[in-house]
Amino acid sequence: MYDLIIIGGGPAGSAAGVYAARKKLKTLFLTVDFGGQSVVSADIQNWIGTISISGDKLAKDLKEHVLAYAKDVLDLKEGVRVSKIEKTGETFKVSTEKGENFESKTVLVATGADRRKLKVPGAAEFENKGITYCASCDGPLFVDKDVVVIGGGNAGFETAAQLLAYTKSVTLLHRGPEFKADQITVQKVLKNPKMKAITNANTTEIEGDKFVSGLVYKDGESGETHEIQTEGIFVEIGLVPNTKFIEDFLELSEYKQIVVDSKNQRTSVDGVWAAGDCSDGLFHQNNIATGDAVKALEDIYNYINAR
Repeated sequence: MYDLIIIGGGPAGSAAGVYAARKKLKTLFLTVDFGGQSVVSADIQNWIGTISISGDKLAKDLKEHVLAYAKDVLDLKEGVRVSKIEKTGETFKVSTEKGENFESKTVLVATGADRRKLKVPGAAEFENKGITYCASCDGPLFVDKDVVVIGGGNAGFETAAQLLAYTKSVTLLHRGPEFKADQITVQKVLKNPKMKAITNANTTEIEGDKFVSGLVYKDGESGETHEIQTEGIFVEIGLVPNTKFIEDFLELSEYKQIVVDSKNQRTSVDGVWAAGDCSDGLFHQNNIATGDAVKALEDIYNYINAR
């Protein structure tokens, strides 16, 4: 019987693991791997306290930090994917795809999310070679360059606003006739003279040699094709939360994110918490995920010791 089972090895799960071990909670840490979405980033420049770090190095550091305090209170099982969580009386049974079952007093879900990928010719080939899914991680690599943002929602316009601070120009492409972002956000971003936005623009191909050199899009109204020369393409067409395994167990938002109480990260089921990109927080970044996880751990510790 564990005090806590943590599911997920990204920044949220790792922060939770460190705090759980330091608080001497008997913890089981289950994860497929460490690092989360940023593991593919070549140069992360907004991880607080570290000026520059690669995604691979971040993943290694997270694992090392968790293990530094593990000792005899935290068991780590890597390469494990959870398939189901069930409540059994006052405790929980967590099952894995390998057929293992574990029991715990509490559970923290920190399974993160995957970026919805652009599926056109060249997109996979040039990922991390000009195409990126994380502006906060990779944006500074494109200083003084002409870049493109694909996506007309709030995330797309927020990414554009961030990039305008240091790029030469930003062109945003949205496949629909009207932007999905809040009008206030749209108006504010479009006021920037370096900003251009195009609606009814369906990206059809990414061009390049060793790195991205441009893209082709088709006008949804006229059917005409157009080409844009660019060295950087930032894709913001949504997140896919890793929550399918608990969709019949916890309350989820319309976007399949776990609904939580922002004060303490509690979910709709007493004894279960969620943190990071799998939860329905307004913003999703590594530093925010770790803060949410620490918040959850403080509440979990109090919850366990009050029983």
